[in-house]
Parts: sequence; structure tokens; C-alpha cells
Amino acid sequence: MGARLLVIGLDGATLDLVAPWAAAGHLPTLERLMSAGAWGPLRSTLPPATFPAWTSLVTGVNPGRHGILDFVERVPGTLRVRFVNGSQRRTPALWTRLSAAGRRVAVLTVPATYPPEQLNGVMVSGFDSPVTTGVDGSFVFPRSFHAELRRLVGRLPFADFQEVRTGPRWHDRAVASLLDGIERRTVLAETLLAREAWDALMVVFGESDTVAHHFWRFHDARSPRYAPGPYADAILRVYRALDSAIGRMVAAAGDACVAVVSDHGSGGAGDRVVHLNRYLEQRGLLGFRPRAGAASRAVRGLALRAVPVRLQGALVRRAPAAAGRLEGGARFGGIDRARTRAFSEELDYHPSIWINVAGRESEGIVPAAHYERTRDAVVDALAAWRDDDGRPVVARTWRREELYSGPATERAPDLLLELAAPGGYSPSCLRSPGPGPALRRLPRAQHGAGKGSGLNGAHRRDGLFVFSGAGVRRGGPQPAADIVDVLPTMLALAGAPIPIGLDGVPMTPILAHAPRWEADPLPEEGAAPQPYGEGESREIAARLASLGYLERTR
Repeated sequence: MGARLLVIGLDGATLDLVAPWAAAGHLPTLERLMSAGAWGPLRSTLPPATFPAWTSLVTGVNPGRHGILDFVERVPGTLRVRFVNGSQRRTPALWTRLSAAGRRVAVLTVPATYPPEQLNGVMVSGFDSPVTTGVDGSFVFPRSFHAELRRLVGRLPFADFQEVRTGPRWHDRAVASLLDGIERRTVLAETLLAREAWDALMVVFGESDTVAHHFWRFHDARSPRYAPGPYADAILRVYRALDSAIGRMVAAAGDACVAVVSDHGSGGAGDRVVHLNRYLEQRGLLGFRPRAGAASRAVRGLALRAVPVRLQGALVRRAPAAAGRLEGGARFGGIDRARTRAFSEELDYHPSIWINVAGRESEGIVPAAHYERTRDAVVDALAAWRDDDGRPVVARTWRREELYSGPATERAPDLLLELAAPGGYSPSCLRSPGPGPALRRLPRAQHGAGKGSGLNGAHRRDGLFVFSGAGVRRGGPQPAADIVDVLPTMLALAGAPIPIGLDGVPMTPILAHAPRWEADPLPEEGAAPQPYGEGESREIAARLASLGYLERTR
């Protein structure tokens, strides 16, 4: 038997902030863990998005194998999308493996874990869609634990405030809500740690991601969107609160081995806006339908203002098919499919392109025999795209099989993009309302825009890892590790065998003992998926037009 594990996830946390703040004494708990253990950058999935990244971290395999590619997936042969949930994960997670081996585990608010699994312990699922703002009884296993959770912390929130419109006093309320969420999650974890010596407890805090998205321009004086003022220390305040939370949980966990990990990093967004579909249209690869997409987005915007934020997640679960139709219409309604060979969903956190293949796509026009030829033409067109200063707009384009392997690869977009970041600041990839400039500057009045309009903080591929305690060899800063290496490293620290055939490998330089290997005792397919039900009504469907929140980046 190896060490007990305390795994603390900080969504979007970056060494660009943690390393200097720890050295300056602002983050004493993290500084102590880093000094006593080993730490370094953790390379995320591509794209570095919440659902695939956390799922890769806890399974040790790439998204093409575990099957969680994004918040939603496209319904084959249609223009609809459907929500992805944790039951669609096709590879066992850390807690699944430990629980199957008889270990006691507690899992708290890890993204992409709804609905909760039956395991040897306790699970409180993470958010199941980007409109979810808090936990209800359906998130909890065993269900009886929900009543105790309510007694302990009341409402257990995710980001339970609207993030689309940022007006007067919004930032004050946002910071207060983030600090409150950290405290509630910490109390829950402390209580469970005091209750028993868990073989493994994992908890994820999303506040480090949310604060970076909305407050980076106040923190970073070099940002093209810099805005001096009273919120300059907002990100530091949230990181300090997280550092204090880590200290409390470490104290409650006793002699457990501690792992602090993030799914990706964070950085600043510039004032450049990229409209991929406009560029494809200019290259003769896409056609627009006049005003069709604008009408869908207008209806969605009206509903967004009408539906209280805290009701939206429940509505998603009650009417998933209606939600998928409405979101699909908003994403694809403005595209003339009969004149389109390639198109993008234009997701800010997930820039990608689909080929409009006949027989695969609704109204597809590209013969299957011309798929590779068309894909090559799109790659060449993107490589040729330059801004007014002659700089590339697209830094790199990957064919999906260059990033993923496994049965889910065919569900990924045909091409995945990394947009160039002039001066180190990411552009905003926003929806094309129709023909127009493919590159533009974000107006100064929109520099503090909310979700869906160009956030001032963006994801970066490099997150972080910090391992400290029993079984960890002290080693200071380490070379970059891959996100799929976390699962085998944690299994080795727990004294559990590492399944042969994972994509990740243990971080052997930080391990005090050699890992053990065995044939995987758990099937990769696992239990049958539990898709969301079809219960829906016209009234709920109309309100679900607010699913523009799918553009938010966790």
C-alpha cells in the first residue's frame, strides 16, 4: 500500500503567476509544497479546454480514446449538437480504478463527472454544462449525502453569476462570489477529510479560471486591453484564497501525498478579433445565407436576458434535444451549405474547421474521395493568411489524427487550429454574422466584454503540477510533463499498479520508488453511456435559446 492521495485541481492555474507569487511570499502554502517536493509545467490537450483536459488528466489517455472532446458533440448527419456527460467517458478514471481495488475515495466537483458514479466513497459531480451554476441532489452519490452537504455549506456553487453582461458593480459581485465559492468548497473538503482517512480525495476549484477570464486586463499592465483601477489585485486575491484553502486541506489530510494540478494555464487576450468563416468565404470555401444566423442569435439573446442564471442548468437537463437544436441553429444557421466546402463553429476556446463531406454532413457537398484534397486546400489557405503587417494569423493547423488516436477521433473536427498571438496575447475567435472583414480590432468599449464577446483572459496550453509528501522525491523545478502523465504518477504514489497501454507514463524522476505495471484489469469501454433524456416542452425550448453560454471558456 502506498501513500494516501490529496489531489487539488486549480482550473486554469498557471506557473506564470504561481512561481513569482510563491517566491514573493504571497502564496506560502504553495511555496512550501514546491520547496519540499517537485513541480513544473503541465502540457494540456489541444485545444486546452476544460472537459477534455481534466478527463485526460484523470484517465491517462488522449481524448480520442476517452471520448470527451468538448462540452457538446455534433449529432451525426444533422446540424444539431448534444451535450456530453461523464458517463460517455470510455476509460476508467483515477477514482474508478482505486474504488475497484477496494480503496475509499472522495471526488468533489471535478468537471465532466455528471452524473455521479457509484463508487466506494462519495462523489459530488462537477458542472455538467457551461450553464450550470450549482449542485443539486442529482450531482451527489450517495444521494443521501446531499442533505448533509446542504447543512454544511448551503448552496455549493460553480460560477453562479451571469458572465455575459459586465456592467457597473459587476466585478465587485464577481470577486465576492468567487471567494465565497472557494470557502464553501474548502469547508466541504475539510469536513470529509476530518471524517475519515480517505485513500484518495480529489477536489477541483474553478475560480482560478473564471477570475483570469474576466480580470486579466486589470492585472497585466502590458495587455492591449489594460485598465488600471481597483481590480488590479483581483486575481491575486483569488490565488491567495486558494493558497489558504490548500493549506487547510493539507493540514486536515495529515500525512497524505499532495498533488496540485491544473488542466491548462491562463494568459491575456489582445484586441484582435478573428472571424474564421469570413476568411473561408473570402477564399471561396464557404457561403453565407443572408440574415439566417443573425435571426437565431437574436432569439437566443432575448432568451438569455429572460432566463434566471440559476435555472439554466436544470433546463438543459430537462430539454437536451431542444437545447441541441437551438444551439445548432445558432452555430450553423447562417451558413449556406450548398455553397460550403469547409466551415467553423468559431468557438473562442476551440478554433477548428469541419469539411462539409457528402454523406457525413447534412447537405454535404464534398465527395468523400475529395476529402483529403479539400482538407489540404484549407490547410494551405490558412497558412497563407497574413495580417496587415505580414504576420501569420494561424500559427499552426493540425489534422485531427495528428492530435488524437482512438475510436472517438472521428468525432473531432477535421482540423484544429492554434491562432497566432501577437505579443503573446491571444486573439478572440468570434462568430461571423455574415460577410465582412475576417480580421478586426475589438472596440475599446468592448475590452471588458463578457462571455461570447471576447474575454480579456484566455487559456494557455501550459498548466502546472506540484507533488509533495510521501513517495515524492524532492527535485525542485522539473521539465514539462504531459497531462496524461498525471494519472500513472498518482497510481504509482498510491502504490497501485499502472495499467499497460496508457498514453501517459509516470514521472519517474519525482518518484521515490519504482512503479509497478500490470495488464489493465478494467475494460476501456466501461459502463453504457447514460445520455440525457428527451423530456422537453415548447416553453422550455424557447427559454433554452440562451445556450449562447456554450461560448464561455472554463
